[in-house]
Amino acid sequence: QVQLEESGGGLVQAGGSLRLSCAASGRTFSSYNINWFRQAPGKEREFVAAVNWSGGVRNYADFVKGRFTISRDNAENRVYLQMNSLKPEDTAVYYCSAGLVRGGAPTNMNYWGKGTLVTVSA
Repeated sequence: QVQLEESGGGLVQAGGSLRLSCAASGRTFSSYNINWFRQAPGKEREFVAAVNWSGGVRNYADFVKGRFTISRDNAENRVYLQMNSLKPEDTAVYYCSAGLVRGGAPTNMNYWGKGTLVTVSA
């Protein structure tokens, strides 16, 4: 079992930055790929970024490449999503998830946090 809890969301102006944190508990945390998904109002949940168990392999959705960076600290059981150059279209609830794969459909994930809201004003 892996429990996940996101934090760090909030209101920011366009062009600003936020760092989201995903705190994990459970003995098997380091065995999983950790993914960030997001869901905007009225839209489906979509993949944002993923990192493998060691932190050495990272994947990003095209719409965040060059702006977002994912990292993990297995010693602290945390995964971070540094978001720079934020745009109003980045407004969404951001979810941390653990799975045996990186990316793809949300149904691929095994565990989910409850999400943290990011609002980017124009």
